[in-house]
Amino acid sequence: MKLGLALSAFGAKLKLPVEQVRHAERLGFDSVWTAEAYGADALTPLAFLAAHTKRIRLGAGVLQLAARPPAAAAMAVSSLEALAGRGRVIVGLGASGPQIVEGWYGQPWGRPLHALRDYVAILRKIFAREGPVIHEGLAISLPYAGADATGMGKPLKSILHTNPAMPIWCGTGSRAMVELTAEIADGWLPFGFVPGSLDAYRPWLEEGFRRAGGGKSFKNFEIQASVALEVTDDIEGALERRRPQVALLVGGMGHPKLNFHKKRMIRAGFGDAAERIQELFLAGAREEAIKAVPLEFIDAGALIGPLARIEERFHAWRDSGVTGLSVQTDDQEAMQLVARLADTIP
Repeated sequence: MKLGLALSAFGAKLKLPVEQVRHAERLGFDSVWTAEAYGADALTPLAFLAAHTKRIRLGAGVLQLAARPPAAAAMAVSSLEALAGRGRVIVGLGASGPQIVEGWYGQPWGRPLHALRDYVAILRKIFAREGPVIHEGLAISLPYAGADATGMGKPLKSILHTNPAMPIWCGTGSRAMVELTAEIADGWLPFGFVPGSLDAYRPWLEEGFRRAGGGKSFKNFEIQASVALEVTDDIEGALERRRPQVALLVGGMGHPKLNFHKKRMIRAGFGDAAERIQELFLAGAREEAIKAVPLEFIDAGALIGPLARIEERFHAWRDSGVTGLSVQTDDQEAMQLVARLADTIP
């Protein structure tokens, strides 16, 4: 199994654990991942890390579609790979949610399914450099052809020669978006994946492979799950410390009518708890919302406990059908453990 190191994107100050990333590279980790919400972006940290590493792949998990037009994203990741070295960049894309898309980026939420399809298609045309880019999509067109267009837009081809096979992965969770991911992307960053999840997602992925044709299947498609990792004898205490973040995500990170974190908890079989957490959080009863988060839900998506417990539970992740696993930790002992379990240490 390939290992990834997931870095936090949230905080008042941006701090990159360069030595930890270097340690991951020495341990044979395949990738390091950054993210973005409404603070630090995902690409600038990767550029900095590229200058301090040699081999580890640099994954954006994920670039928000509304944050930049597809051509701007293509320019940024192409520049990053030109500096880091060919084959080191993974372009992760995701739609985010309407609160951020409309409230932060000032863009219409619209139809994210069409936006993702158009975005990926335009990126591939830019990377391929087979000619000036023309794309007539349902959500995005090049040249721009809106009602306020001047008509002077000119199709262009990237000056920079880049990797035509730059891998594009998508972070998705709903049926339609997962099917689209399997159809158009090279990999999937599943939202809320835990061991046993693949049975539910398999028909969606297989439908996407069928639409793609050309022999596309699980054999040539990467799936990178993510898991919290902490070595501790105080399992309950470690789970308790994660309750506030889950309560924030399920209760307040999204509109009451559309919260993807709440939907994730419902899909995991904790529907009553999800409804209760959101109700309490929106009513201002945040302490009660935190207490309503089931520890079992947190534990299912984590590797927490003594070394023996982590080793035992790691096998379920290794056999879950994913090709890679990104761990969220700052503990070098824990990183050493999973590197040994995944057999990545050179």
